Amino acid sequence: MSEYDLAVVGGGPAGAAAAIEAAGLGLRCLLFDEGSDAGGQVYRPPAFAAATGGPDAAAGAALRAGLAGSAVERAFGHRVWFAGPAAEAAGFELQAVGPEGNRRVTARALLAAAGTSERVFPCAGWTLPGVTGLAAATILLKSQKVLPGRRVVVAGCGPLLPLVAVGILELGGAVAALVDLNGPADWLAALPGLAARPDLALRGLGWLARLRRAGVPLYTRWGVRAVSGREAVEAVEIGPVEADWRPSRQRPALRIEADALCLGHGLLPASELTRLLGAAHAYRPEAGGWLPVLDEAGRTSLPLLYAAGDGARLLGAGAAPLAGRLAALAAARDLGRLSEAAFAQRAAPLRRRLRRAARFGTAMARLCTPRPGLVEGLGADAVACRCEELTRGELGAAIAAGAGSLAALKAATRCGMGPCGGRLCNATAHALLAAAGRSAAEIGAPSARPPLRPVPLAALTGSFDYADVPIRELSPR
Repeated sequence: MSEYDLAVVGGGPAGAAAAIEAAGLGLRCLLFDEGSDAGGQVYRPPAFAAATGGPDAAAGAALRAGLAGSAVERAFGHRVWFAGPAAEAAGFELQAVGPEGNRRVTARALLAAAGTSERVFPCAGWTLPGVTGLAAATILLKSQKVLPGRRVVVAGCGPLLPLVAVGILELGGAVAALVDLNGPADWLAALPGLAARPDLALRGLGWLARLRRAGVPLYTRWGVRAVSGREAVEAVEIGPVEADWRPSRQRPALRIEADALCLGHGLLPASELTRLLGAAHAYRPEAGGWLPVLDEAGRTSLPLLYAAGDGARLLGAGAAPLAGRLAALAAARDLGRLSEAAFAQRAAPLRRRLRRAARFGTAMARLCTPRPGLVEGLGADAVACRCEELTRGELGAAIAAGAGSLAALKAATRCGMGPCGGRLCNATAHALLAAAGRSAAEIGAPSARPPLRPVPLAALTGSFDYADVPIRELSPR
């Protein structure tokens, strides 16, 4: 079993920058990531040479070049499924499934930088083929150069809306409508934060200008009400919403013919690792939901456990590498590789840059903060938990019968017990419980237990014959 000073889980902007910083300070560092290379979702390497990856390609290439030139040991194609206290020494034990089977390592310190998962609130018909999450659509468009459909409705909230819509146009598809839950006043309120990254703000304005030139209909303060079709998406019904995003009846709904819908409502920090290890968490809906409680350097409530990037708080790709480097400095300081004076000198400029970069990401995250009315228009027959095929009505009945927390709702209905581990339905379940009057403290954070991610059983057991299984002899009566 290999031993390291620092293990980093996640090779996105935060994790990769942290690993490079740590190795530069003399720490023996191991970086785990499920992908074939570093970059995460935002800097995902192109699947083939013709797929340039869009405007973030240069930043992703620079990140991978920096990692390749460092002393970081890289374990790509590895899915971390277990983490816990090391049994034989101080620190942490991790297990990950990779190309050569299960790998077990220990590390004195651990940094969680697992990024995010996509948040999609359901609507009637959202399980039809042709419905794709906004974040998933960016992967199709940027890395694979594949259209989600030929005539697409792009809907939800946040900065991925114009990004996906423009990506569809660039590949020759048609955008039937862009449907934004936020209104002009919401975007105006975000301007102070957007001013922190004028380059990104100008890029966004350029996207909107491109959509207007293409004649794409733009519906602000509107949302998706239903998706219809026999075997796949054939039409999308949209309608106006109130300030709290509940359906408004002041104007009639519209039916738009389309063969695909890209739908998304922001991102969720992937905090399963820190929750599994028992670090303190707090509910902050404006920053993504249940987040590890951190100090300014990314330290959690547990010694030598750190978190950085969007998996710790939704701050955006610009802030993520700064947060990762700061956490690496903290780890080096706590492991005795950096003096307090040297840590303070190195950390101060990073903190200043992080505060500035975080203003933009914070403004974007607030635009995606779910509002109370989002689930109120959901019909009783709409599927709320895809893995277990549970409807909104079934979850509502369990809540009315006394299930007042995520754990109780899971026990009563199996919501969150499918292959996704609750990643697709926990946000909806939380919203339904909140609509029933439950507080965040009563609802509780989603439980985390191994395996953190689905893994093939064969990868853990290895190959064997039935005859190799030891069978104890029966005890005499």
